[in-house]
Amino acid sequence: MKRTGEAIVMVTAYDHPSARIVEEAGVDVVLVGDSGAMTVLGYPSTVEVGLEEMLMMAKAVRRGLSRPLLVGDLPFGSYEVSNEQAVSTAIRFIKEAGCDAVKLEGGGPNSQRRAEAMINAGIPVMGHVGLTPQTAAARGGLRAQGRTAEAAERIGREAQALTAVGCFALIFEAIPAAVTAILMPMIEIPVIGIGAGGATDGQVLVFHDLLGLGEGPRARFVKQYADLHSPMVDGVGSFAREVRERGYPQHHHEYGIAPTELTALQQRLNGPDAADR
Repeated sequence: MKRTGEAIVMVTAYDHPSARIVEEAGVDVVLVGDSGAMTVLGYPSTVEVGLEEMLMMAKAVRRGLSRPLLVGDLPFGSYEVSNEQAVSTAIRFIKEAGCDAVKLEGGGPNSQRRAEAMINAGIPVMGHVGLTPQTAAARGGLRAQGRTAEAAERIGREAQALTAVGCFALIFEAIPAAVTAILMPMIEIPVIGIGAGGATDGQVLVFHDLLGLGEGPRARFVKQYADLHSPMVDGVGSFAREVRERGYPQHHHEYGIAPTELTALQQRLNGPDAADR
């Protein structure tokens, strides 16, 4: 797709229903992102989500997908300690959850070593540079990266280094569009952008953000393509109102029983031994 200039469509998914939706919509790549920590599990950031929780979500997504490439996001604390830890974690995403590849954040020397170790173990790895939410606190919070020449050069070096160790694709997150445009000719592998402008080979958005299911302020790069929150609240509210007003269920929602069986039941319940029972 990169060679032919065909834009790559990537969306996150965290459970079986969202997987079925993105499958039917025809996306190319599905990321079981650690953003599920906030969108699905209610954590305040991506840092809190654990490996078992990520594997649970990935397994559910796998059961809902057939065509798109499935990438599992390695959660914070599951790959940084050693190459052995990284490979062991990645193997679980491939063997247990059925992912086609894994993604890790950061392009520094430590991330490069971990990526190379996993690739040498036969596991496809997607890199992620620019804003890396797992370590955002160390870089000034959730804000755009590469806004100085020095910072932009660092991102370029990290992208090239991850390419050199064998990553098959990269995420560029929250990078000035002009910087992305300068860096793209230097990158030989597909680059998926999120808040990185239109020069990338494709784009990714969080499922809940693009469908209007997210909470709180949206990042600048988010475009909301539908508002599903309001009709969902209205639907549940209508159900609650009808239940309180005794409007639901109605006769056509009920299961029936043959009159003879109902008579027999009444006789059984009201028979001579009913009191003892």
